[in-house]
Amino acid sequence: MCIGIPGKVKEIDGYQATADVMGTSVDVGIIFVPEVEIGQYVIIHAGQAMSIIDEEYALQSLEEWRALNDEIPR
Repeated sequence: MCIGIPGKVKEIDGYQATADVMGTSVDVGIIFVPEVEIGQYVIIHAGQAMSIIDEEYALQSLEEWRALNDEIPR
């Protein structure tokens, strides 16, 4: 099983993109989703955008990630 996190694509340069993941800019490969457009959400795993997802699902998933992050002892 793989764990992926949603990111919103901000820039595209060839088969590379920059995505916003919970406020952090992340460089990701888009070889698996070359049709992705700026503003769309993708699931990111191991530095690669694996699939394009809709905004509603992305925002719901990010809410769950934030809740999980808040539970981690510091």
